[in-house]
Amino acid sequence: MAGNWAGLGAAVISFLYLYDRVANYIPFQIRDHLATFFHKVVSFVNPYDQITIHEYCGEYMQRDELYVASEAYLSSTCSSRARKLKADLGQESDKPSVTIDDYEEVIDTFRGVSVWWCACMRPNSHTISFYPNQEQRKYYRLTFHNRHRKLVEGEYLNHVLREGRDVTIRNRIRKLFTNNPSSNSDRYSSLWSHVAFEHPATFDTLAMDPEKKREIIDDLVTFCKGKEYYKKIGKAWKRGYLLYGPPGTGKSTMIAAIANFLEYDVYDLELTTVKTNTELRKIFIETTGKSIIVIEDIDCSIDLTGKRKEKEEKDDEEKDEKLPSCMEEKDENSKLTLSGILNFIDGLWSACGGERIVIFTTNHVEKLDPALIRRGRMDMHIEMSYCTFEAFKVLAKNYLGILEHDLFDTIQTLLSEVNISPADVAEGLMLKISRNEDVGACLMNLIRVIEAAKEEAKKKAQQKLAAQENKKSSKEESSVEKALNLEEKNSKNELAP
Repeated sequence: MAGNWAGLGAAVISFLYLYDRVANYIPFQIRDHLATFFHKVVSFVNPYDQITIHEYCGEYMQRDELYVASEAYLSSTCSSRARKLKADLGQESDKPSVTIDDYEEVIDTFRGVSVWWCACMRPNSHTISFYPNQEQRKYYRLTFHNRHRKLVEGEYLNHVLREGRDVTIRNRIRKLFTNNPSSNSDRYSSLWSHVAFEHPATFDTLAMDPEKKREIIDDLVTFCKGKEYYKKIGKAWKRGYLLYGPPGTGKSTMIAAIANFLEYDVYDLELTTVKTNTELRKIFIETTGKSIIVIEDIDCSIDLTGKRKEKEEKDDEEKDEKLPSCMEEKDENSKLTLSGILNFIDGLWSACGGERIVIFTTNHVEKLDPALIRRGRMDMHIEMSYCTFEAFKVLAKNYLGILEHDLFDTIQTLLSEVNISPADVAEGLMLKISRNEDVGACLMNLIRVIEAAKEEAKKKAQQKLAAQENKKSSKEESSVEKALNLEEKNSKNELAP
């Protein structure tokens, strides 16, 4: 038996040697038939199957997504078992990627089954190539026993794709997008432009009540882990947050903290540059998953009440609160409607892509249409309030590096008596950086800032009260004057012949 196997091996070697010598003189049709026959013979005695994953596919010079995911997967999972490695920094990454080098082979294990990965290259057979590397084309060769073929094709490749995508997302350079004006765009230009997102805000540095902060974090964690749950209940995998409160209370900082916590990209949507509902849908399609779509100061973007409000009589205009100046004049020809915004948030188009968060910010929540901010569209309403003592302690830790001080009791009393924004409190603590003062001097400066804000609020309250009294007295004088005029007119009518 051993002699027979040795003779077969010698015959195969002789055949390969002779084939290499005469291959160039054999017509290509015959060569293809011989190669097919040879592979059939080898597969008959070889129990291992192979899957090839090429770097480029199709006609548009695009890297195959499975190849990119496999590269990222091998970098994170199997590179530690390789002897030859290569490192590079991709255009969409902020971390060096280390993966197996060309012609290196590593073993991976999935559910007790071993598979072999090998990074290969082959000469490009085309005279004219549309691929970036014209001389050689890269591919991965995945080898496994044929009895595990169903497991590899059905589950393992999906596992590689899923894990590779997650690694790519974690290592990417996160971006801050803004939509381009309609007048500057054409059919070939992108609807979004972007820069690297580098905002340093986190929940640890966010000046907010710890209990409210914990509630938001728990909601975010539940959302990002809820893909199967959202699919089960039949809802699009998205969540809406409404941030409302006075200026300077940290609404933009909250958005940055959420983006850094979830490692999402941010799309800052400027509604004033969007002309139609159709354009809004196109812009939405261009966004990706794992992203936050932000519309800041939505009450100042467009008139989202549409025709829901009836026109007020001229005599009642004085009783209405004055709208922000940016809402006083509207383009009557604009075709972007409240209905378009509502469909953008939770209509059929909202399910495209998945895993998105939509955030609205406003200083005047009472001016927004109730249909826009109802539960289901804006799932969580977060009030960004004035600075509390708990929020101040976060700022003191961030700016001064302290947790306790003798002046904290005084500051706590003042904060309970006056409304002051966290931005103003932070500015009061900046003295340490600007003048290199000690902690006590910074806290005393903050006390002076809060006391000044208290006096200013008191003065405004007195002015408002005086204005109301003047208005009331003016109305009384006007009523008396009207009564006198009416009495005088009646007297003249009685004396008339």
